[in-house]
Amino acid sequence: MKASSLALDLLDLFLPRGCLGCGARLPPEEPQDLVCVRCRTLLRSPAPPRCLRCDVPLGTGQPVGATCLECADWPEILAFARAAVVMEPPADALVHALKYGGWRSLGEMMGRRMATVCPPVGGDPVVVPLPTTSRRRRMRGYNQARVLAEVVARELGVALVEALDRPSGGTQVRSGPRERRSNVHGSFRVIPSSRSRFRGLEVILIDDVLTTGATALSAASALGEKGAKSVRLLTFARALPFGAEGRRTPLN
Repeated sequence: MKASSLALDLLDLFLPRGCLGCGARLPPEEPQDLVCVRCRTLLRSPAPPRCLRCDVPLGTGQPVGATCLECADWPEILAFARAAVVMEPPADALVHALKYGGWRSLGEMMGRRMATVCPPVGGDPVVVPLPTTSRRRRMRGYNQARVLAEVVARELGVALVEALDRPSGGTQVRSGPRERRSNVHGSFRVIPSSRSRFRGLEVILIDDVLTTGATALSAASALGEKGAKSVRLLTFARALPFGAEGRRTPLN
């Protein structure tokens, strides 16, 4: 038996691994990324029919191909949004563990899931992670969007460009849609040294959760002003608005 395998067996014996989605003990034969098989099966994609642009469920009785009021006022630069799963248990626990719990290794599973729902993008697209503030990055030790972007870029076989900077900004967790847009308006800037890397290209913007779209709108506008052809938002989870499948998913 290899020393590394023996060490893992001893660790499971004295400190059993727990699933980050539900807390249940993970047997040694289950995957090493701390998400049990049951939680993987509970991760659910947004239900059809969905808005062609923002991917929100439209509810029963709506025709396929319809659009919605959620994205009616999005600027043209933000072409569409896609999310791998709905922000409900266990997805909310996984997002929290990656973002606040220090479980950076979750980004591998979450990023792979995101890559599977990204529609084909023409030309030579680039992946751009949505930045956090330097204070939050110091507190967490990393930017969760960058962790996801690394996996997505690898899976799609495209370049990753850290094109955006976010000098400041408060938490958005308890803000309403209008307040969110006010809080993040103009809060992103394009890093001068990266402008030539995405000018005229399609940008795949990466974040962990899509809630109201306010953050993505601000970032997309900044990219568009500096020459990006279009921006496609890709997130792990989508928080449902009121009326979509009958509820809004709690964000904390």
